[in-house]
Amino acid sequence: MSRVLQLGKCLFISFLPALSGVFVKPGAWYSSLNRPFLNPPNWVFGPVWTFLYLLMGLSLDKVYSEPQTEARKRGLRAFFTQLVLNACWTPVFFGAKMPGVALIVLAALIFTVILTIRNFLKINRIAGLILLPYLAWLCFAFYLNAAYKILNP
Repeated sequence: MSRVLQLGKCLFISFLPALSGVFVKPGAWYSSLNRPFLNPPNWVFGPVWTFLYLLMGLSLDKVYSEPQTEARKRGLRAFFTQLVLNACWTPVFFGAKMPGVALIVLAALIFTVILTIRNFLKINRIAGLILLPYLAWLCFAFYLNAAYKILNP
């Protein structure tokens, strides 16, 4: 496979969780919630997630380019698991309106991203390091999600 085609495939795969936002919109319920301190304006989320999905795709490409080893398999399993969890959060929080369950999904996502980073660092240092902004954003999202749960019993 050509490098350009492989990179395109990795970027496409990494952006797949964004489709959950196409099918599930925040809506009136979200607008009615009490907002936590440090809640960014809604327009921030699109550019931030675009940047993070781009980093995820670049990271996946770097690992996918490495020789097939058991470590690479573990890293890719963790990566694809976190992608699924990422895609699940939006329908749980916005669709089902269940911030408590969404917080559990987010905790599992953070744990799985940590595993992904740990595995990716062993395979390709840059691939692991460029996922750190994603982890940082997820930790911030955890704060926001927990605050929404607390402020809106």
